[in-house]
Amino acid sequence: MAEHPELVAEMPAVARLSTPERLKHAQKRRAQQLKKWAQAEKEPQGSKVGADRKKRRRKSDGNTKRVTFPASVQLLEAAARHDAEEVRHFLASGISPDLCNEDGLTALHQCCIDDAGAVVPVLLDAGADVNARDSELWTPLHAAATCGHLRLVQLLIQRGADLLATNSDGNMPYDLCEDEVTLDCLESAMAEQGITQEKIEEARGATEREMMVEIRQLVEAGADLDVPRGHGATLLHIAAANGYMEAAELLLEHRASIGSRDEDGWQPLHAAACWGQVQLVELLVAHGADLNGKSVLDETPLDVCGDEEVRAKLLELKHKHEAVMRSHHRHKSLLQRRTSSTGSRGKVVRRVSVSERSSLYRREHEREAIVWQRAARRDSADDDDDHQTDAELQHRAATDPPASSPPRNGSALCAHGPGTGATVHPVPDPAPRHHLPATLPDLKRHRAATKLQHPPGGDPAAPIGGGDTGGTGVTGGAGDGTGEPPLLKLTAPAEEPPAQKQRCCKVM
Repeated sequence: MAEHPELVAEMPAVARLSTPERLKHAQKRRAQQLKKWAQAEKEPQGSKVGADRKKRRRKSDGNTKRVTFPASVQLLEAAARHDAEEVRHFLASGISPDLCNEDGLTALHQCCIDDAGAVVPVLLDAGADVNARDSELWTPLHAAATCGHLRLVQLLIQRGADLLATNSDGNMPYDLCEDEVTLDCLESAMAEQGITQEKIEEARGATEREMMVEIRQLVEAGADLDVPRGHGATLLHIAAANGYMEAAELLLEHRASIGSRDEDGWQPLHAAACWGQVQLVELLVAHGADLNGKSVLDETPLDVCGDEEVRAKLLELKHKHEAVMRSHHRHKSLLQRRTSSTGSRGKVVRRVSVSERSSLYRREHEREAIVWQRAARRDSADDDDDHQTDAELQHRAATDPPASSPPRNGSALCAHGPGTGATVHPVPDPAPRHHLPATLPDLKRHRAATKLQHPPGGDPAAPIGGGDTGGTGVTGGAGDGTGEPPLLKLTAPAEEPPAQKQRCCKVM
């Protein structure tokens, strides 16, 4: 038998072996251990030690305690030794063939693992459950198929083993079988029983459907979905570990806690990462699962993940989450800086804006005044307020009797009375010629002043008369019945001729 250091040294090599090879290696080590123990018992030193123990027992006062084992342990130990007679003796004494250890392992499971072909019929004849399940829902057929024990697989199928039984990972016996001959036997049996792909998929989803029925019942009753179950795991832990996508979505829809922890401090994301459920990992992260959450042993979901695909997905999601958080922090700090600077900078911005608006208004007024000046030059083409052209006004001025004195530039003419003789009231210019208005506001004020100085009792039907008065001043109204003062038109000032060049020397 190998010593402990030797066993520790060969652990990496054993981990690389397939499941059947590991089982064979374990059986070989167990056989070596039993052989060494038998040799030790046969040695004289061993018998001497046994005699000394008997002598000490005789010298004692008789209050010694005998070591006893439970019936399940005795049955499993006898089955592991392939002792069919002792197993038959235990069963005949009334021990149940379905007794199991703390892992749910029965004697039939153990015999299917060890290929104890002589003990399996004894257990089945005694009424052992051919579809008994351990803590991970493995049946004896799972164990025999995994180990590639063809004779035991055939025997279990003849005794009614369920070919569609699924373990906690959702695997059926044929999913775990690596031996080609045994796999052919399983597939042939499935074909004989009429098992199709539809039935296989239905059997795989049976557990999830049962779980969803339970979740809906809890929701209707208003119960807490985060009540811990075995080992402190919640329903979301179970769904995440088994890859139950629909059940997990239903739990998250009804506010199941994504941060609940089991006895080991694992969150549902730990379970999904450990069991390689990529879709559940994405779903939990999308609902806010903590990628850096730590268990009791300070393990993150990335630490407990053994599948390379899931590991790559976790790293990708972690990098995306960190990038989003950095962007959020930058945006938040920028908003804080803007808020802190509002009190000092806002007033300056407002003052500058007011001054800019004032300058803008002033420039607009100047541009409008220039437009008015240019419009006065095109009086011959434009209409007056009464829609009469300059030619019509000149014709009327020729037919009307001349006034005693021509009006001055910038004066207003008002006609009173229905007769042919018109009384003319001169209106003085509101400003001398060298102070004529030059901008639109000044023109408006000039027009308002003219209205105030207009006599209130005029004849609305009498023509105001007058054509173009020349220069900047008043153009007569057209007698439109409103009594409005004449229009004000602004003409551009006379352009001065350019100064003649003066000779600076006799050369020019």
